[in-house]
Amino acid sequence: MRLITHNMLSCNIKGVTNGFPLKIEAEKVIEKEVDFNPDFLRHMFAKIEWKALAEAARSMGYAELPDDSPDAAVIESADETFLRKLHHALLELHLEEGALVCPETGRKFPVNKGIPNMLLHEDEV
Repeated sequence: MRLITHNMLSCNIKGVTNGFPLKIEAEKVIEKEVDFNPDFLRHMFAKIEWKALAEAARSMGYAELPDDSPDAAVIESADETFLRKLHHALLELHLEEGALVCPETGRKFPVNKGIPNMLLHEDEV
């Protein structure tokens, strides 16, 4: 599971009001090379919840992103170094094995072979 996917997932258990961001418990992280596309990154930047991305990247062993979100204007004129770091975090880091944890309930959603299982139990619907 890529961090771009993680950034869009939340816990949908009935009654949960604070289901984002899911915490990552990484057991196995792999890196897969993806073609660099700066235009895609600039377009996606506005849709990304920065603090969640930076925290998720750190939990997977990647500490190259700043804690605070860069200004959108900075992204438009950003040098390639920053965009490559963003690219690596969003698209090349994969959570292969581990769990996503609801910040409110502590419920763990397993991630196996890179696929998060977000199915709810009957009592959670």
